[in-house]
Amino acid sequence: MTRELKNKTIVVTGGSVGIGYAIADSFLQKNAKVVIILNTNEEQGTEAAIKLAAKYGQNKAVYYKCDVTTDLEVIFDKIIEEFTTVDVLVNNAGILNDVYLRKTIDTNVIALMEWSLKFWVHMRKDKSGKGGTIINVNSIYGYRTEPYVPIYHASKFAVMGFTKSLGHEHNFNKFGVRVVAICPGFTETKLVQNMITWTPDVMKEFNSFVQTKLWQKPEAVGEAAVEVFENADSGTAWLIEGGQPITLVQ
Repeated sequence: MTRELKNKTIVVTGGSVGIGYAIADSFLQKNAKVVIILNTNEEQGTEAAIKLAAKYGQNKAVYYKCDVTTDLEVIFDKIIEEFTTVDVLVNNAGILNDVYLRKTIDTNVIALMEWSLKFWVHMRKDKSGKGGTIINVNSIYGYRTEPYVPIYHASKFAVMGFTKSLGHEHNFNKFGVRVVAICPGFTETKLVQNMITWTPDVMKEFNSFVQTKLWQKPEAVGEAAVEVFENADSGTAWLIEGGQPITLVQ
């Protein structure tokens, strides 16, 4: 599989707003064949697909209403029936609310793994697949630690381990599916603006803490995703923070 986005069929979970939308937009700038946007909010998803189609051409963006924790099988079948082959899966859907332990793990970890493995099987070259790339949108909290959101931390550390293992050089050489991660720092999205700590006792402190951090626009992550797609080896993770150039996470 060539490391260019031209003519690629791409699925983006959580793709109607924020980082997911920015990635979809950036990939279409690189002449992707089509971006398939998945999200639970039908109004946002429809609007996103209309905006992208108006910008890049009819049939360049489609939207399917989807809850990643429950709708994998039906949406996967629908995508394959209509598009036959998916070249890139971007696992972007996630939540940042430490009050919801099980929902956090179900969305950020279990769903991400299930979607990855489903599309990995579809892409694997040794079983008639054409190869492909899975991009997991992780976080700086997939390898750094702070005292405020331990549930979210745990979910993102899990994503890092999963990415590095499934994407290991041995697996890539054997099966032909590249798996990489992007680790954004604080980004101006609704997800981050509505962060909730696991206990209200540290919420005020956390709100003060985040004001001291480097922030960036979602578009910076979209551009970083293109660079990662074009350059990253399987099993690697990349930091994008404060809109600065991407760096390899060791």
